[in-house]
Amino acid sequence: MCKSRRRDDSYSSTEWSEAFTLSVSNKPRATVTAGTTIIPVGGSVTLTCSVQSSDGWKYEWFRRTQRPYEVQIRDQQNRDIRVSEGGIYRCRGTRGNPVYYTDISDDVTIEKTISNKVVVKQRPNWPQIFSGETITLTCEVQEGGETTEWEYKWRGPRTPTQWTHYNGWIFSVSESSSEDYMCKSRRRDDSYSSTEWSESITLSVSNKPRATLTAGTTIIPVGGSVTLTCTVQSSDGWKYEWFRRTQRTYEGQIRGQQNRDIRVSQGGIYRCRGTRGNPVYYTDISYDVTIEITFSNKVVVKQRPNWPQIFRGETITLTCEVQEGGKTTEWEYKWRGPRTLTQWTHNNDVTFSVSESSSGDYMCKSRRRDDSYSSTEWSESFTLSVSSLNKPTVTLQPSWIQIYSGETVTVRCEIQGGEGAQWRYEWRTAKLNTPPTSNEYRIIRTTESDSGGYSCRGRRDNFFSEWSDTITLTVSYKARPVLTVSPSWLSPGASVTLNCEVEHPSAGWHIYWYKAVPDLSEKSSSYELLPDGNRTANNSYIIHGQTHTAGYACRAGRGDPEYHTDHSQPKFVWSADVHSAASLTVSPDRVQHFTSDSVSLTCEGKFAEWRVRKFSEDGRLYSDCRRMTGSTCNINTSKSDIAVYWCESGSGEFSSAVNITVHDDGNGPILVSPVHPVTEGASVSLSCSLRTQKILSNVFFYHNDKLIENDPRGELKISAVSKSDEGFYKCQYSGRESAQSWMSVKVGVLCPESSSLPVWLIVGLACGISVFIIVLLSFYHFRKKKDSGFISPMTTTNHVVNQSEIHKHNCLDHGAGEIHDVTYSVIQLKHVGKKRKRHKSQEHTIYSEVKVGVEEKSSPAASNEELYSEVRLESSLEDIPTYAEINRHNKAKAKENQEDSPTYAQVNRHNKRASKNNQRH
Repeated sequence: MCKSRRRDDSYSSTEWSEAFTLSVSNKPRATVTAGTTIIPVGGSVTLTCSVQSSDGWKYEWFRRTQRPYEVQIRDQQNRDIRVSEGGIYRCRGTRGNPVYYTDISDDVTIEKTISNKVVVKQRPNWPQIFSGETITLTCEVQEGGETTEWEYKWRGPRTPTQWTHYNGWIFSVSESSSEDYMCKSRRRDDSYSSTEWSESITLSVSNKPRATLTAGTTIIPVGGSVTLTCTVQSSDGWKYEWFRRTQRTYEGQIRGQQNRDIRVSQGGIYRCRGTRGNPVYYTDISYDVTIEITFSNKVVVKQRPNWPQIFRGETITLTCEVQEGGKTTEWEYKWRGPRTLTQWTHNNDVTFSVSESSSGDYMCKSRRRDDSYSSTEWSESFTLSVSSLNKPTVTLQPSWIQIYSGETVTVRCEIQGGEGAQWRYEWRTAKLNTPPTSNEYRIIRTTESDSGGYSCRGRRDNFFSEWSDTITLTVSYKARPVLTVSPSWLSPGASVTLNCEVEHPSAGWHIYWYKAVPDLSEKSSSYELLPDGNRTANNSYIIHGQTHTAGYACRAGRGDPEYHTDHSQPKFVWSADVHSAASLTVSPDRVQHFTSDSVSLTCEGKFAEWRVRKFSEDGRLYSDCRRMTGSTCNINTSKSDIAVYWCESGSGEFSSAVNITVHDDGNGPILVSPVHPVTEGASVSLSCSLRTQKILSNVFFYHNDKLIENDPRGELKISAVSKSDEGFYKCQYSGRESAQSWMSVKVGVLCPESSSLPVWLIVGLACGISVFIIVLLSFYHFRKKKDSGFISPMTTTNHVVNQSEIHKHNCLDHGAGEIHDVTYSVIQLKHVGKKRKRHKSQEHTIYSEVKVGVEEKSSPAASNEELYSEVRLESSLEDIPTYAEINRHNKAKAKENQEDSPTYAQVNRHNKRASKNNQRH
């Protein structure tokens, strides 16, 4: 309160004023507020300074930047000011006189937005990022000077809060990294001016992916390849690593393949994975894809029994056969059908009792047991049709179970009990566009397309019989008969029986019989009809007098017009006997051989072209020698070379046949025995050999499993072989036995079944006539024949040697009224004269003609023959074959057209010191 008085009246005053209350507060602090702290490009912001709720204030404004001092803003005392520059702003209030100052306000930071744009970029810039990958986010200032002039700041789920000089941000992502990312920039010399925040970039992070491997097909066709594709979801930038393994190999990376698509031509299990980035990021590896390669081998489903119609309850076997594909044991098999075996099996057939549900298509495929990822294609489907057994009313004529393409068939409709009615017939079959109205339908030349069901019914006026049960006509491709021969190996004088078996032999077949003639140009055989081999009713055919190796075939025909099957596979009958036209020699000359032995088979004869044929122990016929040089086939023996071998010439001749056996017991012995038959009276040596050396002692020999003598030796010598020596031989050395081999003995030139007269005449020459007289006669007639140009010594010798190898069936058979070719007797004469100067040995042949009378009457076809006996006289001079000619004359009057045929007997001369030993050594 206050009161007042006049200055000149000290005793007069006013009353006390009303009381005035003064409220004094602490010194105030100014407050700065900003509408926004960011100055837009080209704009400004308003700052307001206030001092509590009081009046009379003026204001002072201050600004500073990163420089260390603060500057007052001149000419600004208003409460509100607009600023367009960034910095740190403060203010304070002033009033009164003397001037009173409030405390200065707190800082307000104002940032100025510069016009430069900033952009966030991602490296790599893949749209899809996966957990674990490393990426780089880059903040780029556009049109803003060098990168080094700027500082950068980030905003995001894991944003660094401080400014940094580095414009890139590298980090390994995870699912939590998925978010929007932004950045802004400022110049390094102006901390209160910056760009606007960039547009956000959205980072999408997914779980670590697994590569996906797909194949256009998992089966590689024959000679082809398949394409494999590796993908990683819907993302980019990948390279790929490929891997392959089999059941025999570990998984390995396929080198040089980084593409998304690759082509492969090998079977196996394939996998892949994707790689990208730096450091390299790997996806999870894909799941397995199994690729199978297709073999060129064809597989065929066959049915046993192969009846065209199968009825419920029957048991059948379906067999999966691999054609041209090695032995059955090398394969595994898989089936597809109504009752499919889903697993692979070593058994190539399936046997089951059928029902109606068994009907359907069956297929199989095969793969090698040592390669699970290579297989054949599925076979063509085999359709199995199973029916109930019904009484048919439609019949087929002829009523053969199996009809073949090309045969003539009549389908007949029979109405039981209505034989006397005048029926018109209706046929129901898809094969007949215009069905006949008669009770027969004739198919002149059936084809497989005629297979199907046929049924009929009868009609009389408006009356219809019931439809008959359908009869199924099955037309199959051409049949092929099977030929067998007996015996397989010829013996002298034996007959050969051919048997031709056709499926359903009772079905009206006639048989045609053929001789197989080698055809080297086609690597096969042509066929010539045998005498009386045309359309026989019997399925067997007997050949008499066969002496050499030969091949035969057959085929069958039936019906009207006649239908013919294909030719059978050729079958062979073998002769071990050597003849002049064609022969086969073996070097080394023995039956048994060790594995890896070098064996030469040589075809000999007057022909230029040869082939060596082989019939193996598994029943296969081979037409080519792997290593044929000229007329010689060279073999490096193995177990597969166990076979019968013979030669065939380009002119159609067959040689003798030989057996070759191969043994792989490296420590055991083999028997060394001749491959060709041994002639009666000749000498032969059997020995025992190891792989490395011939055994010279301590060997036991067995004949037909009987020990010959309990006396070990080096070899078995038989100086004069007889028929009783024929049989199986084997040897034993150090407790180990060889395999046994058959030694065949062919009959000598004397024939037991020939007439006794010429035999005893020849014997008489040997026993009753003086050796000296025979020699003189032989010399005389040899000179006579030589002078007349009848025969040359050398060619006669060869001729006799060859002819002497002919078996019994080439000799005389007087009981049958026939005279065969030649009869021989070998007479051994020993020269006992003194030794004299020897000249170089050379064989010559001497003939002597002897007249022989024959008591019985000759048949009209008979003729006098010349009988030759070769006389060998062995002396200190040459061995000279000597022949005595014997003319046999019938006392009865011969016809004018008959001729005297000379017969020769050969007498061998041997040195006294080289006397013959007729016992085994």
